Amino acid sequence: MQRFYDSLNTEIRNYLRILSPELPWFLLDYMQTPEMQFLDGISVSCGTNQTKIYNDRYYYSVLTHSFAVALIAWHFTGDKVQTLAGLFHDIATPAFKHCIDFLNGDSERQESTEERTAEIIKSSSTIRKLLKEDSIDLYNVIDYHMYPILDNQMPMLCADRLEYTLSGGLNQVRVFELNDISDFYNDLAILINEYGKHELGFTHYDLCEDFIHRISSLWPRWVEDEDRLCMQFIADIVSFLIKNKYITVDDLYSHSEKDIIDIIYSPYTSPDIQRSFLDFQKATRDSIYKGDTPPVDGSYYVSVKGKKRYLNPLTLYGKEVCRISDISNVALKDITEFLKLKQHNYVGFNFKFRP
Repeated sequence: MQRFYDSLNTEIRNYLRILSPELPWFLLDYMQTPEMQFLDGISVSCGTNQTKIYNDRYYYSVLTHSFAVALIAWHFTGDKVQTLAGLFHDIATPAFKHCIDFLNGDSERQESTEERTAEIIKSSSTIRKLLKEDSIDLYNVIDYHMYPILDNQMPMLCADRLEYTLSGGLNQVRVFELNDISDFYNDLAILINEYGKHELGFTHYDLCEDFIHRISSLWPRWVEDEDRLCMQFIADIVSFLIKNKYITVDDLYSHSEKDIIDIIYSPYTSPDIQRSFLDFQKATRDSIYKGDTPPVDGSYYVSVKGKKRYLNPLTLYGKEVCRISDISNVALKDITEFLKLKQHNYVGFNFKFRP
């Protein structure tokens, strides 16, 4: 685990220490399995880090995200089973992550790639051996949806949703500094929601209100026209590679994103695909078409919906447990405005590409 820490930049290391000052060292052997190490070659940015349209502060891998979710689970539950379920929750992530959901026609739910989770864990002799040594039943760690602290229905707060919000607010749209994350995170506790289930929530409503107000400027990043265009473009590139037998679907689960890009630029791959991907890498926001009708110049465009990710957490208000939108006009306004966010029917690049 020390080698993993050393590979991260200082801000990420300090962020992870906020999530759990006590490191669960039993995760070390699981982190080193090939199935988990593969995730280090996949970015949580879903390929949008390959274009000039976006400017993430640094590379943030699915392995780091998975480890961070495990730390949150350990911090709040101290339970090895839930911690491992959190670590494994994205083990079936393919290269380019949710772009493959777009490829599968699942752009709004973005859950299609989870289908291989149980298969990957079951087929790993190393993971099975480690679980046996720890006296943990395989079937208790293959579905993190079993544990409401790890996963629940949006817009409730859970470890997975909390982690990508915190790290996204550091790396993608800067809405936090580390001291802010420390303040918000240390205010969280396990509360009982309106359905009688455990859920992470705030103990001070003013901090919860501030949290929502900050992250409301992050939410559009994950569903805006540019993001949906980039993800569908990568999905179409991957679809072309598969249809023309440059790669297989299984390659997405064994090749890093760098490996796939190397294949795109290899001498035997279509020059048209290479030119289109290079145009994508050079693209800027100024070169993007947005409208309610398709562009007429024959350039590449898409018409696809995305997943609106947002939060409406629990908070203590006196002795009552409430949703922040029920007691804060600020939070209600932030959430309502995001849900009304307009998405153009058509969005495209200024170059031609026929998938």
